[in-house]
Amino acid sequence: MTLALTELERKRCEKALADFMARRRPLPHLHSQLDLGYKMEGQSIEIFESRPHWKDAGVRQESPVAKATFVRTQGLWKVFWMRADLKWHNYEPKAAVNTFKEFLGAVDRDEHGCFFG
Repeated sequence: MTLALTELERKRCEKALADFMARRRPLPHLHSQLDLGYKMEGQSIEIFESRPHWKDAGVRQESPVAKATFVRTQGLWKVFWMRADLKWHNYEPKAAVNTFKEFLGAVDRDEHGCFFG
């Protein structure tokens, strides 16, 4: 059984995500064509891109960018990226980090082109 993030942990992550989104989101006038978002579920947080479906502009599709999962027993965050096989894989340059902010830093730098290409 995995435990969800506590309310305090969620608030800290949301604050860090707000800072990250302020830096990484496209300009507001482009949000209808490309946007960046996130979702929290249990102990995992996923960052995704959102854009209109290529066949039906009225339908938005989400493309996963990065995922962090908190492992409470180890006190660290595991870092994942979505490969072309549409499965999450460990981010080998840094498969685990000590803080959520470290995860966001790795995604923001994207030194290996795994998250944003």
